[in-house]
Amino acid sequence: MTIKKTLGLALALGISATALHAADLRIGLQEDPDILDPDQSRTFVGRIVYASLCDKLVDITPDLEIIPQLASGWSWSDDGLELTMTLRDDVTFHDGTPFNAEAVVANIDRSKNMDESRRKSELTSITGTEAVDDMTVKFTLDAPDATLLAQLADRAGMMVSPTAASEAGVDFGLNPVCSGPFQFVERVQQDRIVLSKFADYWNADAFNFDSVIFLPIPDTTVRLANLRSGDLDMLERLAATDVASVKEDGSLLMEQAVSLGYQGITVNVANGDRAATPIGENAAVRRALSLAIDRNVINQVVFEGAFAAGNQPFPPTSPWYNKDFPVPARDVDAAKELLAEAGYPDGVSVEIQVPNNPVQMQLMQVVQAMASEAGITVTLQAKEFATMLSDQTAGAFTASQVGWSGRVDPDGNIHQFMTTDAGLNDSHYSNPEVDELLNAARVSNDTATRKENYNAALAILQEDMPIVYLYHQAWIWALDDKIDGFVPYPDGMIRLEGVSFSE
Repeated sequence: MTIKKTLGLALALGISATALHAADLRIGLQEDPDILDPDQSRTFVGRIVYASLCDKLVDITPDLEIIPQLASGWSWSDDGLELTMTLRDDVTFHDGTPFNAEAVVANIDRSKNMDESRRKSELTSITGTEAVDDMTVKFTLDAPDATLLAQLADRAGMMVSPTAASEAGVDFGLNPVCSGPFQFVERVQQDRIVLSKFADYWNADAFNFDSVIFLPIPDTTVRLANLRSGDLDMLERLAATDVASVKEDGSLLMEQAVSLGYQGITVNVANGDRAATPIGENAAVRRALSLAIDRNVINQVVFEGAFAAGNQPFPPTSPWYNKDFPVPARDVDAAKELLAEAGYPDGVSVEIQVPNNPVQMQLMQVVQAMASEAGITVTLQAKEFATMLSDQTAGAFTASQVGWSGRVDPDGNIHQFMTTDAGLNDSHYSNPEVDELLNAARVSNDTATRKENYNAALAILQEDMPIVYLYHQAWIWALDDKIDGFVPYPDGMIRLEGVSFSE
């Protein structure tokens, strides 16, 4: 992103270069989001845009406490089968449609029943949604659901204008209409997403920018150079290798938070013809790949020791981590033995698609070198991130280096990836016993019972291994030192309430 291009954008928006710097925030993203529809989307960077565009029923604090946002309060019935929410009475969607209980009913119906919705598995416990009165909505559940509030703190709880959604249908993401502090202006694929301040927002005084401009710049070096040159005001996912340099730069600030998520290699085990490969058809080959990888070396070589090695959907520091299966040490001989037992004594080949950014490419080049020593020949296919995810959904992949930003409740890191026909199960992995365990973990409010179910499911997944987990990252932001008030959150989102340029 050059200064000339940034000024051109300013002119296109009808504002001066001085006003751009004074009242407009430019944020560098590592990827371009997929469709801007909370029901259809799945990218991490899309959620960053939504943090400014689409309010949710509830939100979280930096300490992961669930707090009101569009809902002003809630209560559960004694049997855990009814959740009643009261709603704010001062909220309007960007198109003027009023926000009320009927709007919530329409949103939940869309999330559960639209063919293209990826939120279905997140809201499966809801059997009915009723507008008790204009500002009260009641959810009826088929069984207690310990995960529901956490789901409503994310895309499943984002409220879109029922008017706009009804008129646009599946094309809603081309011109999204929500109720957040900023409203949609334009999008140019692979170039920019522009939002402008929504004057009628219920908490408008807490937001200090006239517009927010999101600029996808996959190359981490270029992204940081744009921040240093003044073409960006902040960026997300600073490369770990640049941390020392930013700390030494007096014109920049750095913030970070431990992630709730993971990065790994998702394997196509049953999603169409591309699953018919040694690694797709044989769990022993997947386990061999896992044993060929030294996760601690990856953390040191690629990430300067800033992240944590991992082999489960939860980091080793999480109370949900199964300690019976610690991060395995690299064992090339054991990997070769597994390949031989699986019928591949001369080794196997596997194609892995990878996002087209330097950090993930370096990661997979290290994995590629390690795997080769065990007889696993890895071919890398770099793709633009949204394209890669689309190919995963369609089954047009053998394996994919992809991660997940993480959720407050453990269910959000595992259920929708590992249960049969779940919305993000691109592997098409299916194991009835895993389904039963993960579904049971959802309906119990007893932590010990949930832990037992997750432990049992993780024991099976250590054998089946549809995802080869690699590491858990920290979110690292770099900011111009003129930015005040930014608070890092462990979900990696950029919340702009109270953020401003210093005088």
